Amino acid sequence: ALHRPEMVVAWGNGEDGDGAGSALLANAAWQAELWRRLHDRLGQPGPAERLAGACAELERHPDIIELPQRISLFGLTRLPAGHLHVLGALAMKRDVHLFLLHPSPALWERLAQHPPFVRRSEDTTASLTDNRLLASWGQDAREMQLVLAAAHDRVDHHHPVEPRAGTLLARIQAAVQSDRRPPGPPLPSDADTRHTLAPDDRSIRIHSCHGRARQVEVLRDAILHLLEEDDTLEPRDVIVMCPDIETFAPLIHATFGAGETGQGEDDPPLPEDVRPPDFRVRLADRSIRQTNPVLGVVGELIDLVDQRLTASQILGLADREPVRRRFRLDDDDLARMQDWVADAGIRWGLDAEHRASYKLGSLHANSWRAGLDRILVGVTMTEDEQRLFGGVLPLDDVDSGAIDLSGRFAELVDRLQAAIDALTEPKTIDEWAASIATTTDELTATSPKDAWQRAELQRLLDDVVEHANAASPTISLPELRSLLAERLQGRPTRSNFRTGHLTICTLVPMRSVPHRIVCLLGLDDGVFPRKAPRDGDDLMAQDPRIGERDPRAEDRQMLLDALMAATDRLIITYAGNDERTNTPRPAAVPVGELLDVIDATVRTDDDPQAPARDKVIVRHPLQPFDPRNFTRGKLHGDEPWSFDRVTLEGARALTQTRAGARPFLAGPLPRIESPVVELDDLVRFAQHPVRAFLRKRLRISMADFSEEVQDDLSVELGGLEKWGVGQRLLDARLAGVDGRTAALAEIARGTLPPG
Repeated sequence: ALHRPEMVVAWGNGEDGDGAGSALLANAAWQAELWRRLHDRLGQPGPAERLAGACAELERHPDIIELPQRISLFGLTRLPAGHLHVLGALAMKRDVHLFLLHPSPALWERLAQHPPFVRRSEDTTASLTDNRLLASWGQDAREMQLVLAAAHDRVDHHHPVEPRAGTLLARIQAAVQSDRRPPGPPLPSDADTRHTLAPDDRSIRIHSCHGRARQVEVLRDAILHLLEEDDTLEPRDVIVMCPDIETFAPLIHATFGAGETGQGEDDPPLPEDVRPPDFRVRLADRSIRQTNPVLGVVGELIDLVDQRLTASQILGLADREPVRRRFRLDDDDLARMQDWVADAGIRWGLDAEHRASYKLGSLHANSWRAGLDRILVGVTMTEDEQRLFGGVLPLDDVDSGAIDLSGRFAELVDRLQAAIDALTEPKTIDEWAASIATTTDELTATSPKDAWQRAELQRLLDDVVEHANAASPTISLPELRSLLAERLQGRPTRSNFRTGHLTICTLVPMRSVPHRIVCLLGLDDGVFPRKAPRDGDDLMAQDPRIGERDPRAEDRQMLLDALMAATDRLIITYAGNDERTNTPRPAAVPVGELLDVIDATVRTDDDPQAPARDKVIVRHPLQPFDPRNFTRGKLHGDEPWSFDRVTLEGARALTQTRAGARPFLAGPLPRIESPVVELDDLVRFAQHPVRAFLRKRLRISMADFSEEVQDDLSVELGGLEKWGVGQRLLDARLAGVDGRTAALAEIARGTLPPG
């Protein structure tokens, strides 16, 4: 109704057409019939039908809505047909001004007299473009002009851009603005009209790295170099854009120092000699599931309702900060719980009833209930005699100091099961909101300073209830997911820009506000341009028209806008090598096109036949402690590349002669303050003296060496598993346990395949 209102109106009139004079394909005619049946059942006009009436009413009675006589719209990159109709109706009695960012006034003038097209397959405007970047990246800009050509009585005004200094970036921008092709590929010296790339021209730098983490590290050092070289440059003059902000956000948190995205408020300060440079950084456009941990738990819980509830899924949920706070779980507790899950044989499913939907209703072993029973019985019994208690084999790894933890663990799973039951059946919107609020309070808790997280969830639920239909129909869980999906996903924001911080945001339209430094992070091959899923029943995808969204063309247009928005420097990073195998990887296709334009625009001073891209691409080593990062002239002119003092010590260690190993302890440890020895500490020391010594005296935790959990039921035992079963049966027989009891204990252990 928004992009093709004429088509929907035609369907309502009984025509199986596409709104442009053609009939629908035979395999798509069912959509028109479905629309008519839905229209008849609802008995209400659809949005497309109301649009035509509303526009006609606006033209007849312009004062029906209170709007000023002048309406201005800024930064539009796409104008759907429905919006164009409304603006046309408003323009009958008002002045409507569109302020558009267009990369090339020359191209605008060239296309001004070009007849508009309807279908994208008929568009030939790319062949009218001389500049190859405009032809390849500027589809959205060209189509926007063709869409506006349908608006009558319009007047175009151009605001020329002042030319800048003759850097490589400025030359490419000038060629785009004037729609001029570059001089061409390398030519003989007497015919080569390309400009010479100055040795100190770093206006465009493309950094080839090993993986995402190195891209963020390299980008940090690149920005530090710029701030060091130019005293007038401030963090607010820098913008970083990347196609997938959620993927890079944790790496940015870890890499950009102790600023807003780095060190936590409760963490002790780092020593001065190892503290990374402090950045004022703002992350924009992130999903509220990522920025609000409580909403993250809610989203994860809704996703888990109709899933298998594997061991790793539940442990992952328990590791979320609000859940940890509710059940008072620290790192050691989570490590102990992971060991219990692995030892108890928990794989997936709450119990046999939960597995019934997977046709395994008779199988209780390896479920959460079976494993928790083993843990709880293990609090009071051992498995030494291989005896079962109520058909349950005690877990032998639950000591007296873990009684409280085992209870909290069981309570977590019980509350999760209650939440799953509460969120399974269809409900009204009001009932869904109440159930989500109740289960959230049962599973999460926040500190006083984080109370806003729970309040934000309540505002979201209240908003959903407020916008629900007064009839409040019953909806299912998948429908609830669809209802909440848009509210929980990331969306472009404007509140975090121009605040004095270095801004890191996603690559979306309307981000072409000029900045002195524009950085594009993560333009990897296969990642950019982004791939959009296609629905086989999408009529817009089958026969796209001018002005309709094309995600890949949109990404290319955003790259062109970013190129034109950079006033001083353009920095691009991509994965040029695999971080594990060192296999070379190509740059994203648009980055390769930019490199071709660079070769055709300038030449090097030392060898005119050599491609200029070799002076623009910086190939970084795999490791941040590689000595090349700290050697003058290797990566950045006459200066070392890296600013990291920690990795500098690693680089020095690689180049120096290794000294003999120092003693583990340089001197005696201080005396223990309290002479009282707790019974649990004595038991731990007797069971594992080295681990107890490391934990109590050196404060070294061995929690990272927990046994890995498995999510799938065993289908066939491997050689090691067969040996383990045989060894346990042999030990039981040697201890005097009869064969039947030992066999039943092994079955109850959960290590054998079903059946």
